[in-house]
Amino acid sequence: MTDKDLTTHCGIYCGDCPRYKAKFSDMCGDLLDEFENSHFSKLAKVIATKNDRFKQYDHMLSLLKTITELKCDAPCRRGGGRGESCEVIVCNKSKNIEGCWDCDEFEQCGKLSFLKPFCKEAPFKNLKTIKELGVDNWAKHREKQYPWL
Repeated sequence: MTDKDLTTHCGIYCGDCPRYKAKFSDMCGDLLDEFENSHFSKLAKVIATKNDRFKQYDHMLSLLKTITELKCDAPCRRGGGRGESCEVIVCNKSKNIEGCWDCDEFEQCGKLSFLKPFCKEAPFKNLKTIKELGVDNWAKHREKQYPWL
């Protein structure tokens, strides 16, 4: 996989994303399988009569299932992430551009606002770097996209 393959249309890098090929999603799936194969739900119901925390068992299963669904097996450019339903990808395709860096309006674009809670200003800084260095040469200069990492 090249840096270009791992570069999203919106200026983040799939290789840095915890969802891309997420081991934690696989582990949650394995845990769900183990719970089902061992019929743990029946034991959890019995334990719940003595331990109130086990009354949350179904909620925990739901959360584990949701975490398994977070995994992206492919970078955004190859159908991962939000895929064809991504507003940014739809916009890029309608403008016949490779990524937001090819658009003069990306700094004011509302379509990128969904990234701010996760990535702060990193995508905007990355888009400027991609515009300057090119999609094949920008990745080693990229901003840290998730502030908590």
